[in-house]
Amino acid sequence: MISPRIHPSILNADFANLASELTRISSADAVHVDVMDNHFVPNLTIGLPVVKSLRAATELPMDIHLMIEDPDTWAPQYAELGCESVTFHAEAAQAPIRLARELRAQGTRSAMAVKPATGIEPYLDMLGELDMLLLMTVEPGFGGQSFLDLILPKIRRARRAVDDLGGTVALQVDGGISTETIQRAAEAGADTFVAGSAVYSADDAASAIAELRRLAS
Repeated sequence: MISPRIHPSILNADFANLASELTRISSADAVHVDVMDNHFVPNLTIGLPVVKSLRAATELPMDIHLMIEDPDTWAPQYAELGCESVTFHAEAAQAPIRLARELRAQGTRSAMAVKPATGIEPYLDMLGELDMLLLMTVEPGFGGQSFLDLILPKIRRARRAVDDLGGTVALQVDGGISTETIQRAAEAGADTFVAGSAVYSADDAASAIAELRRLAS
């Protein structure tokens, strides 16, 4: 199983000072960037131009989470920017296997996300095409929501499937991750944790990251 990794989400950062907000999380394993289009989810955030600027502003690996329609068209463009990991939603992709392979061909980690009500069983046969599987632990679209414990059995099922493949696929959770919930998610089998307000609302983001990592270990 992969050592716990913490990916702070800039959805909870100060958007007027994103470059300085990235320096606050320099001890993180990656920066999680939520791209929303107000179609796939009821919120609108940022797109390619801002991500391009962020890529130039940090040496942290970039974990792009596309909550958008037509990721088949847009996801490869984020790979072209040099983002290390690009996540598309199973519910939005027209050809998820082809898209995963296209991302890998560009040297980017391919990742797929599923909403809370989406089962993982239809996608288990394509796990070998992925570098990471993201299980949403809230409904995607907004930060600050409460962790959905009903996802824990799904995390356990995903963990078994990943282990059956040799454990090389990262298992990420996103939504409501905090010092109160991260242990439950880790015990269920998650190894990569997106944390927004738990990091950016802290006076010392580095200490918050270290504590989350400790609790997940």
